[in-house]
Amino acid sequence: MEALTILVVMAVVVVLLFDYTNGFHDAANIVATVIASRAMQPVQAVVIVGIFEFLGPVLGGTAVANTIGKFVHLEDLPAAFSLLVVLAGLSGAIVWNLVTWWKGIPSSSSHALVGGLIGAVVMAAGQDHVVWGFSELLNHGRLTGVTKVVLALVLSPLIGFGAGYLLHRFAGLLFRAARPTLNRHLRKAQYVTAAALAFSHGANDAQKSMGILTLALVLGGRLDTFEVPTWVMLACATAMTLGTMSGGWRIVRTLGFAIYRVRPLHALNSQLASGGVVFAASMLGAPVSTTHVVATSIMGIGASERARAVRWGKARDIAATWLITIPAAALVGGLLELVLSGLLS
Repeated sequence: MEALTILVVMAVVVVLLFDYTNGFHDAANIVATVIASRAMQPVQAVVIVGIFEFLGPVLGGTAVANTIGKFVHLEDLPAAFSLLVVLAGLSGAIVWNLVTWWKGIPSSSSHALVGGLIGAVVMAAGQDHVVWGFSELLNHGRLTGVTKVVLALVLSPLIGFGAGYLLHRFAGLLFRAARPTLNRHLRKAQYVTAAALAFSHGANDAQKSMGILTLALVLGGRLDTFEVPTWVMLACATAMTLGTMSGGWRIVRTLGFAIYRVRPLHALNSQLASGGVVFAASMLGAPVSTTHVVATSIMGIGASERARAVRWGKARDIAATWLITIPAAALVGGLLELVLSGLLS
């Protein structure tokens, strides 16, 4: 088997491994509020979420994949070298995912992927091979490249906070005279809202891996144009679903209990708010962090009800992790690119 074919196969394996770690790392985002509000048992939650995680990337289009697959350009570099860079960037993202999962920190797999690839590309080929998008925004008013990715990642948590705040205020007025028996209906309704959030998450997050895998196939000469094949959609959907069904119980404790005490109405509103934000972003081709959106929607819900009861210290810890994820993953991706280049030189 020739060296280029080996690198293409390695790229496919590493992309699917990243997708798997993304699934079990981000599964907690979907099931945390369902479990904390006692709407479902963990096994029930993971099975339902797993099914709709699979359907999300299969039915959700490829707009996000197109965005992610085109914020670096490596086509003018030797094929084997460019694939090595992609492998290093993905490996950096995987390492960061594993570290934050082990520590129970709900960091962003999206940030890790972007940071890992930027670090590897800059280290290997220079910053000119990253599509930063600054000039396009300033000169033509178009969002492209890293600018579009980072703007989506920055704005979506703020929108998630606002959506959670407003939705919970409205629900509080709507149900202000409700009896405690309402909780039973709210728990049942979460079968629908949790499924919708899982679908949205799959439609956004699995597409990131679809974009990188398609890029690797183009660089390896297996595709002539950047167009996501059906088998890539199915493979990425399957990998993320398997990861989701493995669960990320360390992070469940953080999102479900450590930010604000989540009860049935809070859980339902969080799922509605975050699912709506993530799905809208997917349709616009904007890669967002479900971790960010879910966590900030819980903060917004808590702030709308009893701001003093929100554990803002924990929120600050999570925010600090969000801020360092891109540079940390970039550093790891860059270092891994040096190591891999040294081993294969």
